[in-house]
Amino acid sequence: MEIRMLAATGMLGAGFSREGLAAAVRRKPDFIACDAGSTDSGPAALGSGRQKASHAALRRDLESLLLARDELGVPLIIGSCGTSGRDAGVDRVAGIVREIAEQHGLRLRLARIYAEQDSREIADLLRQGGLRPLPNAPDVREQDILDGHVVAMMGIEPIVGALDDGADVVLAGRASDTALYAALPQSRGADPGLTWHAAKTIECGAACALPPGADSLFVTLHDDHFTVETLVPERRLTPRSVAAHSLYENADPYLVTEPNGVLDTRDAVYEAVSDHCVRVSGAKFEPAADYTVKLEGAVLAGYQTIIVGGIRDRVVIDQMPELIPLAGKYFAERIADLFPGVDPATVDIAFTLYGTGGVLGDHELPSLPRPHEVGVLITVTAPSQELAHDVAAFVSHASAHLPIPQYGGLVSTIAYPFSPPEINRGATYRFTLKHTMTPADPLAPFRTTLENL
Repeated sequence: MEIRMLAATGMLGAGFSREGLAAAVRRKPDFIACDAGSTDSGPAALGSGRQKASHAALRRDLESLLLARDELGVPLIIGSCGTSGRDAGVDRVAGIVREIAEQHGLRLRLARIYAEQDSREIADLLRQGGLRPLPNAPDVREQDILDGHVVAMMGIEPIVGALDDGADVVLAGRASDTALYAALPQSRGADPGLTWHAAKTIECGAACALPPGADSLFVTLHDDHFTVETLVPERRLTPRSVAAHSLYENADPYLVTEPNGVLDTRDAVYEAVSDHCVRVSGAKFEPAADYTVKLEGAVLAGYQTIIVGGIRDRVVIDQMPELIPLAGKYFAERIADLFPGVDPATVDIAFTLYGTGGVLGDHELPSLPRPHEVGVLITVTAPSQELAHDVAAFVSHASAHLPIPQYGGLVSTIAYPFSPPEINRGATYRFTLKHTMTPADPLAPFRTTLENL
């Protein structure tokens, strides 16, 4: 058995080399796939329904891929449409596909697989104890589920079903990145360990290349091994770079959990074939006792205004751990006075100090040298944008003149690079679910629609 797999790029809209795509087309892949979303950028895409990539970037990539698919006569599979995989994202990408098909006179069978869930049904599952939290899952509240949006992450089964129904192009909602590449090989009976390992390797396109980048990657799957190859001269592969990708977005360097089982790469062997090709063998796949589907949820958390500043006075920098709590108490008292009817508890004012633990917080190493300069990010979150801005205007003024015990009289503590310093960010969101459920069958949480273009 030989199955040829083309990963167009790590994320639809990120672009790829036309030279590389042309080289891949000459290799005649059995299918083309590409991920289009992630939770990497946080909860905003899921909460708002907005996509990360621009319409122009999506159209550029899709046009090239649809024309390549048409030339080859093979399936094109896109997962996590619209960044979050919400239904609106699937429909948005489908609209672009229709435009391109009409422009170029393409004839194809289009499948849309929807992954958005009925929030009331998920809330019912929560009450019934049918949701299992994954590590570091947020505390979940029923009202957050009802007020927000929830998607389920599909495995291979809905995609295989669409392909079996004759789909030329599959646009999936939220999907496991690896499922996009494992679906067709598994439907043809390929070894599951090799299939899922190849899928994990190729899921981000040329991210496992040296240097890594948004570009295409090619896998040829055999009965007892697979080879992975770059398609442009400037990108190389080594056994180490390929093996290292098992660490990416994965808590365990050897075990990768999927809805229907676990990929085990502990016995995997990586061998260099050339500067652009690595041979991989030895991985196994252990089927799960229970089929589980990951749920992701997000809800509106409020509206934000931010203030950016900097401090270069060592006395002020050293005082910040004591000043910030005192300032927070003072701000709460003044909010009650300045904004009648506003509960200070509904307004959050956060100080992040870059240079003294802004990234790692309490996990920062205490042995690092003291900084001579600190960047300050003040974030005000409130129930409305107007309130967030008004509070931020007060906070920016008060923060610039915090009293320093070592100094007498009024002093300036923070330098603001912008005037006015308040920058409205708009709506902000937070994750509500990082849980799994056990559906009646793998297809139950998803809905597929087919149309001929």
